[in-house]
Amino acid sequence: MKRILLIVLSVMAPVLIAAAQAPVAPNGIAYIPGYMTWKVIAPSYREDKGQIRIITGNEIAVAALHAGTKPLPDGSMLAKVAWKAEKHPVFPDATVPGAFMQVEFMVKDAKKYKDTGGWGFARFVGDELKPYGKDAGFVSECFQCHLPVATNDYLFTKIVRTP
Repeated sequence: MKRILLIVLSVMAPVLIAAAQAPVAPNGIAYIPGYMTWKVIAPSYREDKGQIRIITGNEIAVAALHAGTKPLPDGSMLAKVAWKAEKHPVFPDATVPGAFMQVEFMVKDAKKYKDTGGWGFARFVGDELKPYGKDAGFVSECFQCHLPVATNDYLFTKIVRTP
């Protein structure tokens, strides 16, 4: 029995340590480390910020977007990853991702986040993944930005279509 417990603990320890070290936004949404394994929904460029971005989604979000389901179902998660836009050093006509700037998450839970259109928001800034916001009230800034796209379930992004 002790041997089984030791094996379980040795396997689970790295997972538990990583989870304990994950940064958490002031509203309780933790950094989601697997977001880069999700499917790409669309790229974007934020001209005012000079950032190249990709938006990824978990399986629930991607399936709903492909099906045209609105609002997205609970459990949908989106990540918006931003890098500083830079000119390619050898081919300056090309703009490429430079330094990592931030990752933002939208987590769908219609009951928990009813005051913000069913979406929970989180942002983690810089290589240190510093949680954005002094307190949970930072979400009002996020939500105000998303209000103009309320008819699209508060999403600016549409899934990229290819032939």
